[in-house]
Amino acid sequence: MRRILSPFNLMLILVCFLINTAASIAANPQPPTKSQMAADWQRAKAYTKEYLDAMPEEGLGFKPTPEMRSFAEQMLHLANANFMFAATASGKANPYQGKNLEKLPEYRTKAALAKVVLESYDFVTDAINGTTDAQLNENMKLFNQELSKGLAYEKAFEHQTHHRGQTTVYIRLKGIKPPNEKLF
Repeated sequence: MRRILSPFNLMLILVCFLINTAASIAANPQPPTKSQMAADWQRAKAYTKEYLDAMPEEGLGFKPTPEMRSFAEQMLHLANANFMFAATASGKANPYQGKNLEKLPEYRTKAALAKVVLESYDFVTDAINGTTDAQLNENMKLFNQELSKGLAYEKAFEHQTHHRGQTTVYIRLKGIKPPNEKLF
């Protein structure tokens, strides 16, 4: 004798299937596409520019505590890492190889600071755009870790987000409202 599933049981099976599928996707997210990564870096550049614009020139040297980096040093650290991560992942020459941007006095004006920081975002975006999908899956060494070039770009994105986020406190301590978040 054949059993026919009731609409309720059929719906229950469908719901269980959808929950299981959603859980599987959440547990194994697909890496971002090359075009999505480039778009995210352009969005991050625009967001970082808003941070640079928000801090007045006299606030560039501001440190919340003496042992912390100044606002300018945070941004220069972010830029240095952008250049380093992208050069390592892409094989492109780092235009600031061997230089510690945080220590160079020529980047202490607002105009010079903004120029080099935003240049670092363009360097990453150009590196991503010059990388093939197959190359994104190639493994490389970064900080003695074996990882894909695509993951190296993702770690670079995480790093710049972290340091830009730290400067929110700097801006607030100067009595300025920081830029609104740009998730999309």
